[in-house]
Amino acid sequence: MISNPSDKYRPFVPFAREFSERTWPSKRISHPPIWMSTDLRDGNQSLIEPMSVERKLRFFEQLVKIGFKEIEVGFPSASQTDFDFVRKLVDENRIPDDVTIIVLTQSREDLIRRTVESAAGAKKAIVHLYNACAPAFRKIVFNMSQDEVKQIALDGTRLVKEFTNQHPETSWRYEYSPEVFSTTEPEFALDVCNAVTAAWQPTPESKIIFNLPATIEATTPNLYADQIEWMHNNLQQRDCIVLSVHPHNDRGTAVAAAEFAVMAGADRIEGCLFGNGERTGNVDLVTLALNLYTQGIHPGLDFSDIDEVRRCVEYCNQLPVHPRHPYAGDLVFTAFSGSHQDAIKKGFAQRQPNTLWEVPYLPIDPADLGRNYDAVIRVNSQSGKGGVSYLLEQEHGLVLPRRLQIEFSRAIQRVTDETGAEVTAAKVFDIFTEEYLDRDQPWKLIRHRITGNPKAGSGQQFSIEVEVEENGQVRHLVGHGDGAISAFVDALDAGVKIMDYHEHAIGTGTDTRAASYVELRVGDSPTGFGVGIHGDIVTASFLAILGAVNRHAVNAPAEALAE
Repeated sequence: MISNPSDKYRPFVPFAREFSERTWPSKRISHPPIWMSTDLRDGNQSLIEPMSVERKLRFFEQLVKIGFKEIEVGFPSASQTDFDFVRKLVDENRIPDDVTIIVLTQSREDLIRRTVESAAGAKKAIVHLYNACAPAFRKIVFNMSQDEVKQIALDGTRLVKEFTNQHPETSWRYEYSPEVFSTTEPEFALDVCNAVTAAWQPTPESKIIFNLPATIEATTPNLYADQIEWMHNNLQQRDCIVLSVHPHNDRGTAVAAAEFAVMAGADRIEGCLFGNGERTGNVDLVTLALNLYTQGIHPGLDFSDIDEVRRCVEYCNQLPVHPRHPYAGDLVFTAFSGSHQDAIKKGFAQRQPNTLWEVPYLPIDPADLGRNYDAVIRVNSQSGKGGVSYLLEQEHGLVLPRRLQIEFSRAIQRVTDETGAEVTAAKVFDIFTEEYLDRDQPWKLIRHRITGNPKAGSGQQFSIEVEVEENGQVRHLVGHGDGAISAFVDALDAGVKIMDYHEHAIGTGTDTRAASYVELRVGDSPTGFGVGIHGDIVTASFLAILGAVNRHAVNAPAEALAE
């Protein structure tokens, strides 16, 4: 770092004169904005390995399940994979009638034509056209004047109207983004948008969308809100416009910028689940939505099973969600400080049903997100438990997944609460063995046999024959699936859904064994873990599944009684 950064950097000033007409600081958000997910476009193009069609489809279905009504599904002119994915959604009728897909394009005739072709036939679609308008881009990237840049926007708008008119079977809308709005002169951004409005001729019944992105977050959130309010006040035909924002997170303040922008007049927010996107990411729609929820405003999005949403996003993006991520991280409802634990414990003790939520240190009830208090919130003394995971790894080579660490801490807690004594490394392993490794009732694995391609042409790759002992009786089971684990679960026919899976080797050479950790759900019960250790990794995974099912069989009656 240089000693005087002002020699190299200067503060961004959005207005040539002071903007004194602002009214947004006294406003309050009273209803949710229109949500637009760009996970499948902006989020996807920022991944180390872009999503396959299978991953994109799984993500799309999750977004629909959450409740998104506007989903940007790709950049079809830039990628054959994206084009094929959009066509798959349309041709296979996978888009619900109340969902509008968005396709992005640059302002070139061949690209616009292909973009329209990708979405033609959908019931509802938005063509999203953009071109960069900021001074640095005009000067450095394109070497164009303001008039030339504005003409690109107008030519693209005309072509979008021409090509969409050729496909009247689809209800088309138009979205325009003066890209890098965050560092564009407001007067020029306004001039371009007003010209586009005149060219498109929207109506109050069929509004145009103007998206004003903080493509590069360049200043504090309050100044971005000033920019939005100025545009909100000065756009022509404002009643024919949906004003949208697309904040990036370069300065780490995208959430605040989005909330301020809504206070300043924005109607719509574009972003990604958990904030994925270029550089430091797009604005985090999960955080924004749940921020509203904690203020008593339903966001119109359903995150009642936040762990399922997180697992889907982690699988599709192949990126982890940080354990301290707001609302969704593994540790966000975990208190390690004794004083925090005491306050939380007292909050729960005093809480009455159907009253306002007032538990210290917890801004939201974890149960509203599908979290279990016992598994996630640790409110008692941590004495004797802090080194549990370390002891298991150092002494026995067991590397427990984070959620299993939290679950196992309950078993340790029961012992420390009962004895008040220090738990040694040997005792920790004894408790772990009793809780997980010795769980062979009511189901006990005797042997199994796996074969491949059991039914040609069915899409299934594995068939399994399993011999188990159930409550002392030997049973022979048969199952099929696209993998050994799915075939085994099919054979059990016990309503099992695998939620997470981890494995690793213990030891080296001829003494190597495999450890498998399976998190599963039986029916609608809370998730639970099973652990299997064996010389064969497949057998270890089967032992882990049976261990989790057996733990559920033992715990389910107690849970039902408690209810």
